[in-house]
Amino acid sequence: MALILLRHTRPAVAEGTCYGRTDLDLAPEFTEDSLRIAAELPDFLRILSSPLSRCHRLAQAVGAVRGLPVTVDPRLTEMDFGLWETRPWAEIPRAEIDAWRDDFLHGRPHGGESVQDLYSRVHEALAEAAEGPVPALIVTHAGVIKAALAAQGAPEAWRAETAFGTWRRIDWP
Repeated sequence: MALILLRHTRPAVAEGTCYGRTDLDLAPEFTEDSLRIAAELPDFLRILSSPLSRCHRLAQAVGAVRGLPVTVDPRLTEMDFGLWETRPWAEIPRAEIDAWRDDFLHGRPHGGESVQDLYSRVHEALAEAAEGPVPALIVTHAGVIKAALAAQGAPEAWRAETAFGTWRRIDWP
């Protein structure tokens, strides 16, 4: 079942900042970007979105152009980085970063969510999304897209890059 995973547009945050669940405003070019994205997306039957405004606003803009409502699913939210949220990556203690690297799936040196937690909720959300009308557009975050690729067994899924305002079409499962 086809799912189109769209990453939100660029947020208004300094480069090199760790953010996940933090609800950030969008960069000034949001309106222009959202109209371009809505015009370029392939056809889909419904829209699901992370509740964070950087996704929800894009989902609403696309929905307005395509004449479709938006359904919010909290499971599509970015990973919770706990104490690391809104800190520059360069200021996070090296020992904490190393601890996360050493136990990437289960480590939580930041006190937030583990990668396994993210993976589990994303897998559940996408399985449910694939049961409804498809193709479905899912407006979400880079971490959610990485989890989806990992669930499909994509090599190097956790290192995959998806630029702001771009999408990947996947067949689920």
